[in-house]
Amino acid sequence: MNPIPIEYYLILSAFMFTVGVIGVLIRRNAIVVFMSIELMLNSANLTLVTFSSFMGNPIGQIFVFFVMTVAAAEAAVGLAIIIAIFRNKKTVNIDEINIFKW
Repeated sequence: MNPIPIEYYLILSAFMFTVGVIGVLIRRNAIVVFMSIELMLNSANLTLVTFSSFMGNPIGQIFVFFVMTVAAAEAAVGLAIIIAIFRNKKTVNIDEINIFKW
């Protein structure tokens, strides 16, 4: 059985990152933007694991552990902020949210 070439993993990672960037730039829903940021983090994790596996060095997998920890904390804090904004503004549309308005 032939191993999967490294290029396939990197192409998938680049595609995931591109979809995440497009989601952040185009969509106006805060939850979709939040999910797009998570997709970009997972793309970076895939790249780190790919290079770690192909180089035979576990350092990349250790970095992935830390990135996943930060992403989990970001998810908790980010969703809490989105819920708080929704309770006050009754919308999650980024264009309609102006938190600096007195």
